[in-house]
Amino acid sequence: MDSIETVRKFYDETVNYEWERLDRHKVEFELTKRYLNRYIKPNDKVLDLGGGPGKYSLYLAELGCEVTLADLSQKNVDFGLNKAKKHGLPLSGMCVDSRDLSSIEDGQYDHVLCMGPMYHLKDETDRVKTINECFKKLKPNGIIFVAFVSSYSFVWDYLIRNPNLILNNERKSQLNMMLDDENFVGRGFTDNFFIRPKDVLPFFEQFNLEKLHLINCESFLYLREAELLSQTPEVVTAWLDLAEQVCEREDMLSLAEHIMYIAKKVE
Repeated sequence: MDSIETVRKFYDETVNYEWERLDRHKVEFELTKRYLNRYIKPNDKVLDLGGGPGKYSLYLAELGCEVTLADLSQKNVDFGLNKAKKHGLPLSGMCVDSRDLSSIEDGQYDHVLCMGPMYHLKDETDRVKTINECFKKLKPNGIIFVAFVSSYSFVWDYLIRNPNLILNNERKSQLNMMLDDENFVGRGFTDNFFIRPKDVLPFFEQFNLEKLHLINCESFLYLREAELLSQTPEVVTAWLDLAEQVCEREDMLSLAEHIMYIAKKVE
């Protein structure tokens, strides 16, 4: 099966799991929202590319934004549209491949969220195509938000879920990516590309973008997230406040599961 079709099939079959993921990982969700809120305002027009079942789309629609949810999985798009209808929120949706957005009018969006496609595009050429497509859809001085999964994510995930996985030969080869100091390209939770934190900024040097932020979306909280989320809202908020203040520090990037690059379009 073609890699893109493998990814499409995976998300078609895991819609509810994907919808609930950001409930399980509220640190990522809350810190990301804080950065979205710095730039995205009511009435802004937003393209949520690779937005899955629409968690961020619905959040932004609630803020009063004009949002288009675009995803490889039609089932995810349908789920998001149904949620929006249920809550009386305006939301547009379409099924697209991030490498070809010709069905979407150029230059009409204040912001493009690309928080999903980079997890799966194993070929550098496809990653470049996707960013160029996003670039076309932005208005002058528009803001792009691009998320990646860190190549170290296996380490943190296995430590949390099941440390015994280090004894499994297949899983151990994934963990050895840390020793090899390479990007991961292959079978992760589906067909995946996971990037070394130090490779994110060099990747974007080829585009006409003005860097605004490079953040660790979990800051230093990921390994203790479950315990943190069992605390009172006041305690959780206090830790998030601290985490936000240091999540752009370069020495925090190796602790990330998700890394987000935020930049302004330069003509």
